[in-house]
Amino acid sequence: MSKDKIGLNTICTHVGEVPDKQFKGAVSPMYMSTSYAFEDVDVKRYPRYFNTPNQEGLSKKIAALEHAEAALIFGSGMAAISHALMAFLQAGDHVIFQQTLYGGTYNFATTQLEKYGISYSFAEGWGAEDIEREIKPNTKVIYIETPSNPLLTITDMTAVAELAKKNKLLTMIDNTFASPVNQNPADFGIDVIIHSATKYMGGHSDICAGAVAASQAYIDAIWESSICFGGSLSDQTVWLLERSLKTMGLRVTAQNNNAQKMAEFLEGHEDIDAVYYPGLRSHKDHILAKSQMHGFGGMLSFELKPPLDASQFMKSLQLIKPSMSLAGVESTMLSPVLTSHALMSKEDREKQGIRDGLIRFSVGIEEVKDLKGDIEQALTHVKTKSVLA
Repeated sequence: MSKDKIGLNTICTHVGEVPDKQFKGAVSPMYMSTSYAFEDVDVKRYPRYFNTPNQEGLSKKIAALEHAEAALIFGSGMAAISHALMAFLQAGDHVIFQQTLYGGTYNFATTQLEKYGISYSFAEGWGAEDIEREIKPNTKVIYIETPSNPLLTITDMTAVAELAKKNKLLTMIDNTFASPVNQNPADFGIDVIIHSATKYMGGHSDICAGAVAASQAYIDAIWESSICFGGSLSDQTVWLLERSLKTMGLRVTAQNNNAQKMAEFLEGHEDIDAVYYPGLRSHKDHILAKSQMHGFGGMLSFELKPPLDASQFMKSLQLIKPSMSLAGVESTMLSPVLTSHALMSKEDREKQGIRDGLIRFSVGIEEVKDLKGDIEQALTHVKTKSVLA
């Protein structure tokens, strides 16, 4: 059966399975070997070459999910980001990043690229016109993130892809917040799609991994660099990630539904100053998001009304976990200033609109009434403390 003819949950469940030819088991067997035969074989297999049976199977599943020809998996999301960038950049080149990025990507750009003679620019905004103003004769790559972390800004993927093609540039996107369930950038002309597979692909807060999907030619180019950098993933984690992907469509759909309801609840709450979620009609990019996303995702962010303290609010939560990562089946909140964007200076954060009181909310699969109840009791607790103080 062609992967182009089957649905999302069927791809999640079946594509890339490693057949159990000996015992006919229902799940992929795990091949833990780090040493394989080299004579009289079609493929010389080695974990660092991304071609063990489990690595190959998982890569096929991720490629199918992202409507791409091929994929590679890595030891973390940052490994995927850095390997992809370094595969296409060399001394003398220039790369453009959109405004507002995951803090780890920002830190990689600002602390590492210049060591290799690679220059970079950050666009003033999120539109293709903002990116176009930064193009230089030596520009090679445009890197975007939509929805962005943590303010959920939306970038027009078609406009960026058309701009890149006109200028013969390569496009890359961090598609982590959307996941392949909600958005497929290859359909809009984006060349290289990157994920922190730790997030929605793993989905249970127990796997650290990264993924890159693209055309076979681009994956071949990334592979040539990556076998030197050594960021491969152990087959035990590969097996666990393939297992987790089987339920990704179901999990993310539930998280989409919950996030929409929680965003509407927070937007109408007297103690909330601002809510950032592309599924809200009030979001400045709602129409654009609707045109390029299948669902609006499980991520949102919000700010409490002064003088309510965000840190005290999160400490008062009883069900929702104050936790550093995102996209697990359990709901979590964090302060970007203290975690995901802590490596950025306060000045740079404020340029991107990331204020100290911002809270990022990764909505899980719990009952909405329970999530609302937890937020209400935490707000009541913080307001009481504020009055007493």
